[in-house]
Amino acid sequence: MKDKLHPKYYDDAQVVCACGNTFTTGSTKKLLKVELCSKCHPFFTGERRLVDTGGRVERFKRRYKVKD
Repeated sequence: MKDKLHPKYYDDAQVVCACGNTFTTGSTKKLLKVELCSKCHPFFTGERRLVDTGGRVERFKRRYKVKD
C-alpha cells in the first residue's frame, strides 16, 4: 500500500448552513458550507416549496420554452 494516499480525516468538521444552523460531523474537509440542512429542507420541515439551487428552474424553463 502507498503511504500518504488517503486525505486527512477530521472528526470535528464544522458544517454551516445558509439558514444559520451549524453542527459537527466527520469529513475530509475542516469546514463545509451547505445550502440546505435538516432544519430548513422541505422534506424534514413539511413545507411545500420549490428548492432552486443555482437557477436550475429558470434554466429549465428557458431551455424548454414553447416558441410561438
